[in-house]
Parts: sequence; structure tokens; C-alpha cells
Amino acid sequence: MSVSRIHLHLLSDSTGETLENIAKAAIGLFENVEAIRHFWPMVRSEVHLDRIMEEISAHPGLVLFTLTNHVLRRRLETRCRALGLPHVAALDSVADALSNILGQETRTRPGRKHILDEAYFARIEAIQFTIAHDDGVGHENWEEADIVLAGVSRASKTPTSIYLANRGYKTANIPLVPESPPPRSLYGLKHPMVVGLTISPERLIQIRRNRLLSLNQAPETSYVDSDKVQDELAFARRMFADNGWPVIDMTRRSIEEAAAAIINLFNDRELAEGNES
Repeated sequence: MSVSRIHLHLLSDSTGETLENIAKAAIGLFENVEAIRHFWPMVRSEVHLDRIMEEISAHPGLVLFTLTNHVLRRRLETRCRALGLPHVAALDSVADALSNILGQETRTRPGRKHILDEAYFARIEAIQFTIAHDDGVGHENWEEADIVLAGVSRASKTPTSIYLANRGYKTANIPLVPESPPPRSLYGLKHPMVVGLTISPERLIQIRRNRLLSLNQAPETSYVDSDKVQDELAFARRMFADNGWPVIDMTRRSIEEAAAAIINLFNDRELAEGNES
């Protein structure tokens, strides 16, 4: 079966996370579709929109948007109609249904822009923190983190950390190596939630072997030795159990699924601490 190729333009006047999730879910309903996503967040001026329209004209496709500014929205819709491009306001149907139930019109709240700016800059700060505290670096600052991920090498700590950072969580990660115990500060953290990442030995060996091949290194070393890998994982599991840290199994989870589970754990912890105070 041939693959259908489509350009998908996502325009938002905020971070665009909602649009990304909607687009991903919608594309997932179809088979053999290659969606080339063009992501345009923080669209808040006509000049910015006009520049984007040049790119959309060069790569025509479906335009999906969430714009609360009525002037920008009308301008986008007019330009899309002129180009003959399909365009969808992603939240309109839901907003209309809520409007009917609640008996009130939608409106843009005063101060909304300021709130969005704060969220945007908080996310940038989280990303910067996470990049600076990858792979055990900067352990003296771990207390400033929201989440610390611990696990053996190639257990998806870094990509999961980056995904969490994009959701606004300052995330550090530490590799667990039996021959090199982690800093003792890991066991005394108060603010961050420490989460252990585990994975099946078979899957871990496969990932590590592929990594070695991509680096043009010998695919058979102690790094992929079955006994050694099982010892590493057992060492990590004992550490998780001894410290009462929650554990996420990455064997069959995508990064997005793992991050969602971690965020749920974090929110449950925040709620429990709030009820205790």
C-alpha cells in the first residue's frame, strides 16, 4: 500500500502543546500516512503570521490552529481561503458545546498573555536545567530539580528527561553503575521526586548492541554481556526498592507514555503533600 504524504501546519498563540497532541492523535487514526509537521508556536503578530503564510504557501497542506486574537484569526482564515487550503480551528467544536451548556460566550481573559509568557519562560528554564544536569552532571544542584531519573545506561533516561523538560519539569538524570556508586546526595533529596527506570535484559541488550553498531564499535563486549546486564539491572532494582522510589518499566513504553506516567506520579505526590500540610 502506498504512503500518503501531507504537510500539516500547526499555528498557536501559545506553546502549541495542545495542537501537537491533537495532531498526533488524529494522524494515529490513519494507516500509511507520513505527516510532515510544521510547528508555529507563539504567533501573536500580523508580521509573524505573514512570514508563516509564505512557508505555508510553499508547502500547502492542512492548517490547524488555536488563535484567540480575532484579527489574526480572520487574517489566517482569509489567506487560507485565498490559497484554497483547508483550515481548522482545533478547539471550536468543544468551545461551542461548552458555550451551549454553560450559557455564556467564550472570551479571552485579561492577563492571559502574561500567564502564557510565564509558562513559556518556565519551560525554557526547565529545558536549560535539564540539559545542564544530564547523565549525572551537576549533582550538587539536584535539590533544585522537580524530578530525578535513575537507571542503567541506555534505559531512556535522557530522552525522557528532555520530554519532561518540555512539559515544564526540571529534570536531572543519573546513570547507575555497580562499579561507580552515585553521589550520596541522591539518597537525601527532599524536593525532587526520584524515579527509577528499568527495562528487560533482552530489550536493553538489543538497544545497547544497536548503539555500538551505530558507533562502528564491536557489537560483542561486556556492555552487552547477558550476565553483566542482568547484574546491572538487579543492582538498580535493589536501589529502587531500598529507597522506596517509584519505578517505571521502559520495556514496552514509549517516551511519551513513560513521561505521562511520571507526571501522574508527580501530581499524586504533590497532592498528597498538600493534604498533609
